[in-house]
Amino acid sequence: RARWMLGLVSAGLLLSGITVWPALAELRWLHPLVAPFPPLEAWIGTCIAGLEATGEDYPFLLYAGDWLAFAHVMLAVLFLGAIRDPVRNVWVVQFGLVSCAAILPLALVCGPIRGIPWFWTLIDCAFAPAAALPLWIAHRDLSRIQG
Repeated sequence: RARWMLGLVSAGLLLSGITVWPALAELRWLHPLVAPFPPLEAWIGTCIAGLEATGEDYPFLLYAGDWLAFAHVMLAVLFLGAIRDPVRNVWVVQFGLVSCAAILPLALVCGPIRGIPWFWTLIDCAFAPAAALPLWIAHRDLSRIQG
């Protein structure tokens, strides 16, 4: 079961990483779908406008997103090593749990500083328990194996 939980986390990291590159196309697709929710529609529209303007005027800033995507993909690879030998690589699971805990202060401090709407900050915070639960299950299972 620990391997399955780690696989879930790895897949989530991979998916969240590769979806950074086509973000503008994804947001353009999403925008009409969120029309029934005006605050969300407005925020998605703002994100589209920001990515378009940045791409036109300052494309080098989008390089930060490339590195964000790369980091997620590399973290997914890190968890693949833990899947191969979870007992020996329990430190990866512990690292993941610490990372999940660090999501909350980052989102709650940097979100308001960067002008992120409160509802979107809560969505960002939701990644912490979404990843922490399978990591906690894996850690509990590995602790039992280790004795």
